[in-house]
Amino acid sequence: MDTDGTSRSDSSSSRTSGSSRVSGRAGRTRSLSGLRAGTALLAAATAVLAATVPGASAAAPRDRLAAERPWQDGAAGTQRYLDKVKDNPDRLRAFLRPMPKGGDLHTHLSGAVPVEALIGFAADDGLCIDETTLSASAPPCGPGTRPARDAVSDHDFRQDVIHAWSMEGFKETPAESGHDHFFATFGKFKAVTGSHRGRLVAEVTKVAAANHQDYVEPLFTPQGDALRNLGTNLRWTGDFDRMRDSLRADGKLNRVLDDAKAETAREMAEQRATLGCDGSDPQPACKVQVRFDFQVGRASEPQYVFTQLLAGFEMADKDPRYVGVNLVQAEDAPIALRDYHLQMRMIKYLRSVYRTAHVTLHAGELTSKVAPREDLRFHIRDAVETAGAERIGHGVDIMSEDRPQQLLRTMARRHIAVEVPLTSNCQILEVCGADHPVNRYLAAGVPVALSTDDQGVSGTDITIEYARAVSEHHLSYRQLRDSARTSLEYAFIQGRSLWRAVGDHRPTAACATSDPRTGRITQSCRELLNASPKATLQWRYETERTAFEARHQA
Repeated sequence: MDTDGTSRSDSSSSRTSGSSRVSGRAGRTRSLSGLRAGTALLAAATAVLAATVPGASAAAPRDRLAAERPWQDGAAGTQRYLDKVKDNPDRLRAFLRPMPKGGDLHTHLSGAVPVEALIGFAADDGLCIDETTLSASAPPCGPGTRPARDAVSDHDFRQDVIHAWSMEGFKETPAESGHDHFFATFGKFKAVTGSHRGRLVAEVTKVAAANHQDYVEPLFTPQGDALRNLGTNLRWTGDFDRMRDSLRADGKLNRVLDDAKAETAREMAEQRATLGCDGSDPQPACKVQVRFDFQVGRASEPQYVFTQLLAGFEMADKDPRYVGVNLVQAEDAPIALRDYHLQMRMIKYLRSVYRTAHVTLHAGELTSKVAPREDLRFHIRDAVETAGAERIGHGVDIMSEDRPQQLLRTMARRHIAVEVPLTSNCQILEVCGADHPVNRYLAAGVPVALSTDDQGVSGTDITIEYARAVSEHHLSYRQLRDSARTSLEYAFIQGRSLWRAVGDHRPTAACATSDPRTGRITQSCRELLNASPKATLQWRYETERTAFEARHQA
């Protein structure tokens, strides 16, 4: 769900380059020249670089052999340590907690905030909680409601709220499945997440920093009510060109997006103030880089979906903090099933018009328990082949697709990553352990990035996801490390990659003779890092990775 008041379960509550279009992964290396001026983007990247390689010295001429070998690899020794602790849950988590994990590419802003923090925000805002439904609402608190502050002081009431707003303690009954309870949570706390988004971002970055992640790419919809009003006044004709012209006429859409840009600036200022980023003692979360994916509620009528999609693509041109577009809400919702192919065609059209926004799509978050088998046959393929998704989220039903092995080969060949939230898939779809396709993706060479989805609702974090990947799916240390690298390589943050090619973890020529272990950095590498926020994040990860591996050598 996002904090604009839309949720994942219905239309009022949602889980919610170069000079020409370059397809697939190549599009992520487009120039930043049109984005640098007047934004904090480069300043933030430069600050991270300065913190990462203080006093870095110029290097000697490039060594041809060094250019052909990867940086120091401590995977073997680290794997031996992992083998010692993998069967002990406490020791496994203690090992994984400080492991650098790159970024989180699949995280819904409001669903990512720890539920205890949401209760605190509700109390701060003087909200009320219904004693029966446990839904939050604006004051005054009438009959049948209690002040949210009671959930801070009254232990039993607090536990009731936590159970209603998350999956903690949930036990399936004939009346409510895990799927239904999960999606119902967002409507219960949307009165909390509808304001103070800066505080929500602060909480998400605090959790990321505590779990040694350097980047998050949350999903949410700015100016959701205004966009819904625009959609209400749009006459659906099926002619994408004419509907786009109608929404843009007289500057209507542009005014909404200007408001969204200003709103985001205020929220990010609130985040920095909450964390003390500009003070003398900034919290570690201040170093976590944030970009947003514009979420679109897929369970609404076509005119609303098209309006939000158009806004998402235009927002990426207007504000470099918005880098991608995604469809959210339950993929098995009736309208989402009915209009799936139509929505893929909308995205295909908008990709042909706009040059900046990337596309990641929830696809294949289905099983035969929640959707007709016919719908399990094409959703991932349609996201890949029609909409041109650069990443997909979940992909649980891959083996139910028509010609699944061919589709897996296509994803591997086109370097289309899959965002895998193991806990979410188990809670919502009951796809757990050996039933989960994560190892099928890995075996096929599809890039995998472990992710959290809605860590606050699910009661998880990225360390728990990594532990689950080891204990239930037997991923090796190298595969965990590849997940972290994939999360940054496939992040939509701007700039060239540190690597010479996608999936080839040898440094590009500019940095081949630099050394993240010692901080030795050549002038050419420094120039790349100064120009590329993506490469800066990757360099920072490699310095953290080499230090982590060094601590676990036999």
